[in-house]
Amino acid sequence: MSPATDSASWRVALPHTTAAVPIARALVRAALAGGDHPAPPDRDTAELLTAELVANAVEHTTGGSPIELVVELLPKGCQVEVHDHDPTPPHGLSPSAPLPQPDPWQEHGRGLLLIRALSAACGHRPTARGKAVWFTLPASA
Repeated sequence: MSPATDSASWRVALPHTTAAVPIARALVRAALAGGDHPAPPDRDTAELLTAELVANAVEHTTGGSPIELVVELLPKGCQVEVHDHDPTPPHGLSPSAPLPQPDPWQEHGRGLLLIRALSAACGHRPTARGKAVWFTLPASA
């Protein structure tokens, strides 16, 4: 992982395949395991939410362009962003959007609900090449 702008941020290009999910999980775990972070967030939660964002980017956008993972260590937690080339915002991620009601018989449909429930904040924003979907986690107690 290479620093993006300073020693507390990383930006990594990932393949637009399902192989990106375990790679992203490992990268987030490594970033949060660094001994120089005074108060890291819960790594298991960070991995889970990162996996959900990357899986959604792979599933809901067309291939060809890489997905980008950005991890920023904050003084009191972290922020993780997943960038893709599709400008369409994710349905149900905005705090003002109604909570999605997943079908109990379906395997899919719970990722954004998990992100909204387990993160301190989450959202999406347009970028020059598509969009970034993000979440923040507070430091662990």
